[in-house]
Amino acid sequence: MSTTAPTTTATPPNPRLADARSADPSRPRSIVLLGIDGAGKTTVGTALVAEIRESGTPAQLLRNPAGRRWMSRVAARFGIVLTPVWANRLESVVRSLNVLSAHVRAAGFTGTTVMDRHVACQLVLRSVRGLPQGVLMPWLLSQLPEPDAVILIDVPADIAHARILARGEDSETLAYLRSSREEYLELALSRGWHIIDGSGTPQQVAAKTRRAATSNSSALHLAFGGKSHSRSTSPTP
Repeated sequence: MSTTAPTTTATPPNPRLADARSADPSRPRSIVLLGIDGAGKTTVGTALVAEIRESGTPAQLLRNPAGRRWMSRVAARFGIVLTPVWANRLESVVRSLNVLSAHVRAAGFTGTTVMDRHVACQLVLRSVRGLPQGVLMPWLLSQLPEPDAVILIDVPADIAHARILARGEDSETLAYLRSSREEYLELALSRGWHIIDGSGTPQQVAAKTRRAATSNSSALHLAFGGKSHSRSTSPTP
């Protein structure tokens, strides 16, 4: 599939759902950020939380990592070779616990919770590794509370790769990043999630993220655990 950076277009939300969701300003709200390594999820999430707080709304950033970097460092230190199957098992446990904890914290928070990564990230990893999706992770994704918005921060693999090299904390191959990007785009398009260009500054991407999250939250809400028949984005020709 083409990996040309897509642009966001609006899908009109269901007015009744939008009214119901906006009627209670104290209701906890959540935004999930997805994207390949180096897309800028944490950086954009931090900028987004700062922007929301500046508007007078409480906001928090919760990260849901799988511990992949930490496991790789430990394995290298002790000379352990983790097979893709075992790496996936360990990462799935860590990711699930982090996501469950994040949802508990979000439920008790009066304001907006921005989640950096989610269960979908593990499903993408499984696809890239050639592993089956399994039963538990897709089931967990379908059972968790739907966020108000799911947003894929999309950047070309070469830009993500340059960012990873610049931070100097880990390494990824271009081939892995390209494959991951294709999987994320396919998943986002099939479920109707927003896709925004993440190649700008953190503040620019955060502003686009917030606009996307507030413009079409009810439509995205319906598509988190299952497929949507409408697309919120279209690729640039």
